[in-house]
Amino acid sequence: MTTSKPIQVAVIAFDGMTPFHLSVPCLVFGSSLGAQAFSLRVCGLDGDTLGTSAGFGIRPSHGLDGLDEADIVVMPAWHDDCRPAPPALLDALRRAHARGACVVALCLGAFPVAEAGLLDGRTAATHWAAADALARLYPKVKVDPEVLYVDEDEVLTSAGVAAGIDCCLHLLRRLCGAEAANAVARRLVVAPHRQGGQAQFIERPLPVSPSDGRLSRVLDWVSRHLDAQHDLDALAGRAAMSRRNFTRHFRQATGMSFKQWLLEQRLAHARSLLEGSDATIELVAQRAGFGSALSLRQHFRSALQTSPAAYRRQFRTSSRASPAPAASSA
Repeated sequence: MTTSKPIQVAVIAFDGMTPFHLSVPCLVFGSSLGAQAFSLRVCGLDGDTLGTSAGFGIRPSHGLDGLDEADIVVMPAWHDDCRPAPPALLDALRRAHARGACVVALCLGAFPVAEAGLLDGRTAATHWAAADALARLYPKVKVDPEVLYVDEDEVLTSAGVAAGIDCCLHLLRRLCGAEAANAVARRLVVAPHRQGGQAQFIERPLPVSPSDGRLSRVLDWVSRHLDAQHDLDALAGRAAMSRRNFTRHFRQATGMSFKQWLLEQRLAHARSLLEGSDATIELVAQRAGFGSALSLRQHFRSALQTSPAAYRRQFRTSSRASPAPAASSA
């Protein structure tokens, strides 16, 4: 999306919410990004001044009428007891969705969005501790308790806290391209992209043993040689591990298989090359490790529902106005 018209984002706040949940979409969408700008408003559900779990109050700039012209509506959380939502909120969510707004439910925000019927027949994520309750209360929703976030096109849902950042960055990447999302991720000092299907639980997210350190060095090396063919036995040898230990440590550290991780890295590199270079599609495919333009097109179509050429046309203008991408790393 490279229009000069600001994208209207409405974030719903309610009495007693945790300030961090409110801050997540505000941090991601509350800035101008090259040729694309966002206009963000906080819309209060209950009265003029809302209390928070941190002991201070917030005064939203709008009521629920602020959702009426929003392109994106974010329900960033909900009460811990997953109580029913007030009819006014449900009606506002339904109206926004009916006129084509993208609805984003972060963490327990999935509960009022599900109650409004917007998740019926869809796959959805929420905080792992509330997944069973969501599935029980709304049996028409296909709850996936393991993933970080789910993109169902006009409705997105995420797991708790940090996964909300991942989900918002994913949507930003979808709207404005990889460079814009990477720029915001660098500003927030977070990973630029985590796959939505990655597990909520990673047994050891940080290196805590010599073997984990060796694994990190190998993944850093692979990320700098994406154009090469990578054999698991050779990589395990580079990490001074058996193939079995390498695959086990890899899944513990990343929450996914090496094949999944490598594909994500290659797609991310291809997107950056398409946005920031004049390389041909064939050369992009080779540099990103796909081998041929045909293979790149197939993976783009499967993962992004678009072609490399269409992706470049969509995001090339805005990426030239964005900061240069940081060097890739594991």
